[in-house]
Amino acid sequence: MQAPDSNATENVTAWLEAHIGGTVVRIARQPRWRPVWFADVDRDGERLELCVRGDRTDMPLIFPLDHEMRFQSLLHDHGIPTAKVYGWIEDPCAYVMDRVPGREDFAQATDEERRAVVDDYLHVLARLHQLDLSPFLAAGIIRALRPEESGLIGMQRYERMYRSQKRHPEPFMEFCLGWWRRHPPDSKGRQAPVVWDSGQFHHQGGRITAVLDLELGHIGDPMMDLAAWRIRDTVIGYGDFRQLYARYAELTGAPVDLAAIRRHYFAFTLTNQLAFAAALREPAPESDLMMNLRWCGETNLFATEALAESLDIELPTVAMPEPRRAPIATAHEHLVRLLRMLETDDEFVRYRARIGFRLARHLQRYGEIGDSLADADLDDLHRLLGKRPATWQDGEAELERFVLADAATGRHDEALVAVFHRRNLRAQLLLGPAGSAMTRHFPAQRFGP
Repeated sequence: MQAPDSNATENVTAWLEAHIGGTVVRIARQPRWRPVWFADVDRDGERLELCVRGDRTDMPLIFPLDHEMRFQSLLHDHGIPTAKVYGWIEDPCAYVMDRVPGREDFAQATDEERRAVVDDYLHVLARLHQLDLSPFLAAGIIRALRPEESGLIGMQRYERMYRSQKRHPEPFMEFCLGWWRRHPPDSKGRQAPVVWDSGQFHHQGGRITAVLDLELGHIGDPMMDLAAWRIRDTVIGYGDFRQLYARYAELTGAPVDLAAIRRHYFAFTLTNQLAFAAALREPAPESDLMMNLRWCGETNLFATEALAESLDIELPTVAMPEPRRAPIATAHEHLVRLLRMLETDDEFVRYRARIGFRLARHLQRYGEIGDSLADADLDDLHRLLGKRPATWQDGEAELERFVLADAATGRHDEALVAVFHRRNLRAQLLLGPAGSAMTRHFPAQRFGP
């Protein structure tokens, strides 16, 4: 995890001209939470369109950035459509690749084009999962010590990172990790290169131009790619997964292990909160706090929904409190208006202003309903624990103690799923005004009817 210094863009430019050759005629940092630069280089009469992908600034990477680069380069060398890699930059830590054309969504695609692209992606996954492991092992690509643990190594790395940064009670994560340890996925010894955070690609003309964002690539259980894909489906829409899994089985000639997919799916719902738990409590200066809250809010709901489906229980709902007029309400409203009206030609400054605008609306909403929702959380704990914690901080600590005491047996699983689902719903209500995009939830496709 490295924050780029003020000379980062100049350093990237110097590296490109020294190692790629030619002249950098345009370079701009992408307006997002991670340092990425887009550069155009004129060399010997041709224009190279490049992407420079840097290290994260708000969380340690689960697999090192140079591991991602090696994994991507290997895929490219073995015929998997990924961006060509040119090399590694030491300062700032980053690697250089081609910038690939196409779109990441289907907003401008017909249903026929979407089906063609998704089928092409299934072909890509099928080829990827049948690659020879030898070159990946020779390149130091990470895998489990034993084949039967191929579906666990990624989550073990997430949990290790989470625990290395944990400074406060995290009762929901402790509950979910306890459930996962009692119900681990069985990979049956399957091993293959996996992208894990699947469903990310650019497409053009009905075909995949490149598989993207390979930071979680390693040697794992191929069912992981079929599982995690369901999360991105909630915002992109790839089709009915029963049909997609049947097509994958047809392409690979092997049956799909739905039991393993269900367990891998639940595990992947935890990865945002595991990754960002520390950054949500102590955000780094460049952190997009509201985006991280939004991601964690969505995937935490996916987690309790997945547990409810596994346990075959109905999930509760929560009531929307009546907003109150806080003494600070006028200042909040004025701040929101100011940030909404902020104008600049600098795309990156506009992005940072958008973070501030969303954060101001979050604080405004907390002033309206935050106290009521915090009281409702404590009321839930009173019913569960037999006593009402004095403060929300006491509630977090006492709930975690209760969860850890039950972790080995899961006797209180059903009650805890209900408690945590209500807490997750309330957290979502606080992200912005009622009905706003920040508070909207898109449930994932169910495994059952």
